[in-house]
Order: sequence, then structure tokens, then C-alpha cells
Amino acid sequence: MDVLRPYRSRIEELDEALAGIVAERLRVCAEVAVVKKAEGIPMMQPQRVEAVCAAYALRGRELGVSESFMRGLAMLLIDEACRLEDEIIEAGAPPSR
Repeated sequence: MDVLRPYRSRIEELDEALAGIVAERLRVCAEVAVVKKAEGIPMMQPQRVEAVCAAYALRGRELGVSESFMRGLAMLLIDEACRLEDEIIEAGAPPSR
């Protein structure tokens, strides 16, 4: 298994970076929720959801990654962002982590 060690080490580094990027994305989504609440903008924006999913699919195609996987990844991120935004907009509670 020593032959896999450098690959696993690199994967762990990438996973750590990815987790940091996801956390930062969600922090920005929390900021968006505060603006939406202040401006009376509805939380759900179906056209934005589709645009984000389409952009992820396109990136997947360009990078040689399954478009359906990338759409699914986008939906996971969107679902969590919506949960967070709903918590901020509807409940008025500070975001939970």
C-alpha cells in the first residue's frame, strides 16, 4: 500500500482545500441571505439555480468530468445554501455551522 501513499496524501490535500472553498462559498451565501432579507428578495431564485447547474455541467464537460456529477454537486451546494438562506431570512437566526 505504500505505492498509494503519495496519491492519498495529494487527495487529502485537495479535500482540505475543497472543504475550505465550500465553507467560503457558504459564507458568501449567508451574506447574500442578509441582503435578500434586507431588500425583500425571495430566497428561491429558480433561474439562478438552473444557471448555476448549467455552469457546473459546462465546467465538467470542459474538465472531462461527468456533467451529471457536476450538476449533482451543484445541487448539493445549492441545497445547503438554500437551507442556510432560509434559516437567515425566515427565522432571523444567525447562521448555524
